Amino acid sequence: MNTFKDFITFNEYIGLHKPLNEDIDVGIYPTDTLLKSKGIAIDFYRVSFKTNYINPDLPDYDPTNPKPITAVFFNNPGTIYDWDLEDKFEGYYLHISKKLIEKHRYLFQSYLEYGYHEALFLTKEEETEVINMYHFLIKNYQNNLENYNVLLASINLILNMVESYYKRQFKTDTKVYSPIVSQFQQLLKDYYNNSINGIPTVHYFAEKMRLTPNYLGDVIKAYTHKSTIETIHEHVAEKAKSLLKETNLSSTEIAFELGFDYPNYFAKFFKKQTQLTPKQFKMKQNS
Repeated sequence: MNTFKDFITFNEYIGLHKPLNEDIDVGIYPTDTLLKSKGIAIDFYRVSFKTNYINPDLPDYDPTNPKPITAVFFNNPGTIYDWDLEDKFEGYYLHISKKLIEKHRYLFQSYLEYGYHEALFLTKEEETEVINMYHFLIKNYQNNLENYNVLLASINLILNMVESYYKRQFKTDTKVYSPIVSQFQQLLKDYYNNSINGIPTVHYFAEKMRLTPNYLGDVIKAYTHKSTIETIHEHVAEKAKSLLKETNLSSTEIAFELGFDYPNYFAKFFKKQTQLTPKQFKMKQNS
């Protein structure tokens, strides 16, 4: 499997233009972009805006009526990708190095680590706005590369606009996202009905639902106004309360029952959630 550490080798592989900078690369997809590839990995972030795009791996693909779509997709470091596209497509790409993200943390958005199947689908108005922003960025990239602050500001604007489009998508496409919230809540309720391996984590539920942790977290927060980990911790605390009220188990036994490796950690967790120690909570119930 090929792992591409820089823009130059990756661009050569899929047929993109030679980058002008090692930390930023932006351009228009050529007509001869590579349509098929076995698994590869990259060591940077990609934001791809694609139009007239047909991919059998995307949601709602209908082989009897393969309609082209317009959407924004993401590739990120360490994830393996392969593709087999049916036809040529148009659009724009933006590559951002890990070094640039680390140096300018305000550029990072959680969706940069979404999976390819968690794309952003644009309205016509949003599509026009994205195209205009890409054109502005490409113009400055090609003609004004020494003015780095303009490039950073343009990239930041694109990334923030995409974030706002995702928030719109989460709120308006309830047929897609309400089932995700319901499935997560059901999996959380069922967690302690099965054999467990530690306290529940965001990664556990994301893996069960075949979603990336960031995507699941953003969907849950959009609908419940709480982070995924907050919701999980509240559920664990409620389970702990039930065991303290309804059983004669000791705090140590309850800690292991809930998947905590150390009773002291359970005690600290419980106090943070309830402002009481397990012993104080038990005494309060019995008073």
